[in-house]
Amino acid sequence: MSERKNCIVLIGMPGAGKSTLGVVLAKILQKDFVDADLVIQKHCGTTLQHVIDEQGPEAFLALENEVLCGLAAENAIIATGGSAVYSDEAMAHLKTLGPAVYLEISYESLVARLTDLQDRGVVMKGGVSMSLRDLYEERKPIYESVADIAVNVDDLSITAAARKVAAAVGRHAG
Repeated sequence: MSERKNCIVLIGMPGAGKSTLGVVLAKILQKDFVDADLVIQKHCGTTLQHVIDEQGPEAFLALENEVLCGLAAENAIIATGGSAVYSDEAMAHLKTLGPAVYLEISYESLVARLTDLQDRGVVMKGGVSMSLRDLYEERKPIYESVADIAVNVDDLSITAAARKVAAAVGRHAG
């Protein structure tokens, strides 16, 4: 495996705060910020939700895998989409860039934060009949198995959560 590129890869449920926390974490640690969802949107020229609606979840996951496997970054915070963990290949590549940090939140916090699930470009592998609870129960063990570090960010402000992540990454590196 090649030397890590001094990045931190954020994983977790939609609404866990990967993008918002990532920007603050990048400022705290003086790193660049990469939002993988925006990289995918730029690559395909449309919204994530449009790709899912027009081509289906499997086609979106293939596109996400392709883009993530080609992602090159150094000294950056990388906020992945919640579905990035479905691709072993993409996660293996991302973890060559830096540790995967799972932003853990409770199901109750997720419900409170996610008011726009249908417009967020969330991949529901079980189809439209899949509930948020089903999605949470499906993905939680995947995040836990993929993560190098897990940080519970429940009931924390974005800044407090970013500081907690920075401290956890510092302990992990040391």
